[in-house]
Amino acid sequence: MRQRSRGRVAPAVVAALCAVAALPAQAWAAGEPSPYTYEPSAKPVKGTASSTDSEQLEPGGTYRDSIRPGGKLFYRVQLDAKSNAYVSATAVPRPGTKVEYADELKVTLQDRAGNSCSYNSAQFSSAEFARPIGTYAHRTIEPDRTSCQGADTYFVLIERTSAATSSSEPWELEIRHLTEPKVKAGGATAAPESWPSSSPAPPGGQARDRRGGTSFYSAPGLYEGEWRDRIKPGETLFYKVPVDWGQQLFASADLGSAAGEGYVSNALSMVLYNPARGLVESASTISYDGKQNSSALDPLPPVAYENRFDSSDSVNGMRFAGWYYLRVSLSPEVEKVFGPEGLGLSLRLNVEGDKGKGAPAYDGPAGPFQVTDDDLSAAEEGQSTSAAMKSDTMQLVAAAGIGAGTVLVLGLGVWTLVARRRAAAGAGAGTGPGAGPGVGPGGGPGHDSGASTQYGPPAAW
Repeated sequence: MRQRSRGRVAPAVVAALCAVAALPAQAWAAGEPSPYTYEPSAKPVKGTASSTDSEQLEPGGTYRDSIRPGGKLFYRVQLDAKSNAYVSATAVPRPGTKVEYADELKVTLQDRAGNSCSYNSAQFSSAEFARPIGTYAHRTIEPDRTSCQGADTYFVLIERTSAATSSSEPWELEIRHLTEPKVKAGGATAAPESWPSSSPAPPGGQARDRRGGTSFYSAPGLYEGEWRDRIKPGETLFYKVPVDWGQQLFASADLGSAAGEGYVSNALSMVLYNPARGLVESASTISYDGKQNSSALDPLPPVAYENRFDSSDSVNGMRFAGWYYLRVSLSPEVEKVFGPEGLGLSLRLNVEGDKGKGAPAYDGPAGPFQVTDDDLSAAEEGQSTSAAMKSDTMQLVAAAGIGAGTVLVLGLGVWTLVARRRAAAGAGAGTGPGAGPGVGPGGGPGHDSGASTQYGPPAAW
């Protein structure tokens, strides 16, 4: 038993320490925007030019690849006939590289007959500067649709379109595949006809400080209220907000005033992604002349399962509960006019509606498509996925350390007890009847087998 316990504790400690070491370091050169933080669990994958040779993406998996201008990369997924499925791709151009208005990342999900289950694209549009962009494709189970509904192999196609004047460097890709369980019989099958569309008054109270992350993985949690940060030219910051079934999210971004004179068009960009990293809505870009300026997302519907049956991306994307992500990016052109220092950034969030209203009855675990008590705590504490992982890992290290210490103390106690018993047994064997000290049955030198004392752990340890 002691041997098995020690064998379990030591690997646990080693694994936990390795996990701590694997957590991403937020280190970069002074004055430069921080880099995109990839999920440390992301596996390398190689997209292929043909669907025939494509590698498989597993549900719940995160992957890394890269794509060149004009690139078309195939991957495959295995889907059942019940679950909704999502594959997202986030492109990460190197900061400072040249991009144009129509440069595009496109994600398509196809069946074996080449039919498109869905596709979506993301562009840089009027804010023509390098920053992470992303979108997803999905297979949605729909009662009136015949294609893309069966259990089979499906193919994911990721494409990059770039202008001739854009940089030819590859874009890094972070790819994620999620599945959503089916809903038990009796769920909604039609899009909502109306929903509240008037914006509420901005949240009151004192603004709080919260530092943005550099990716979906490192985005800190937020909740209703006003949040302050600073953003450097060329930098992209991510934040996440838990939005439950029946709740409506309203978000705006303010860029604070700065000394100096000049003008930068399309200086600040803000977009919203859903829990599957699908692009939901983009706010109007903010132009900047040194005076404070503001932009907001258009009103979005309350989160509802039936939103998925609407043709509009902004309604369709609010299809499930979970973490919604805000991505805010500041143009590097701001540095040329107003200098390299970070500018004040304020995010104002309203989360309206009754929590959990209209939640579907999933036939299986909801996974990321829900808001848990832990999520609410993470939002209150500003915890990111990376911070939560680090916290869990350190708890494992502490628990494993306590366990290893307990095993060591118990082992030393047993070792001492065994040594004493053997010593006592040896003393008795040397003085028994008919046995002279050190004399064996034949009168020759004998072996005091019971008198030897081990000064190391017992063999069973």
